[in-house]
Amino acid sequence: MIYMGIDNGSTGSIAVLSENGKVMLHIPTPVKETLSYTKKAQYIKRVDTKELSQLFGSFSEGIKCLLERPMINPGMFKSSISSIRADEATVICLENAAIPYAYIDSKKWQKELLPQGLHGRDLKKAAKLVSEKVFAGSEILKGQGMQDSLLIAEYLRRKELGALCK
Repeated sequence: MIYMGIDNGSTGSIAVLSENGKVMLHIPTPVKETLSYTKKAQYIKRVDTKELSQLFGSFSEGIKCLLERPMINPGMFKSSISSIRADEATVICLENAAIPYAYIDSKKWQKELLPQGLHGRDLKKAAKLVSEKVFAGSEILKGQGMQDSLLIAEYLRRKELGALCK
């Protein structure tokens, strides 16, 4: 079995782990810059569905995917719309590649894999430290927040292998 974790969004990342937890792939979500669909002239980042479809198509049977639920916050309208657009594009590519997927809230995987009582930037710092420890010696992205996809994939791998304590 192969385990894919996707940190949803145009600034997210994708990680793929083998059954024994080896990092097979860890990349930023492929995006492209396009003109916005709004009246105001501006550029936005969108998921590059052609590149994402090619990536997903390179996997055969025996893969499962856990996708972080998109952020929806009425107080952050533009970010919410971007998150929903990225989610829809990603889900279409997953479905076209026949990759089974499920959603997870960030708090759920964080509760299992990160120290308790952290908030905001401290969560990102902890994710970076934990992923560097768990995946020591692997090629992993070092940017802010890029480790979430690794930990989402690791959460799925442990859950599938029955290694999570409840």
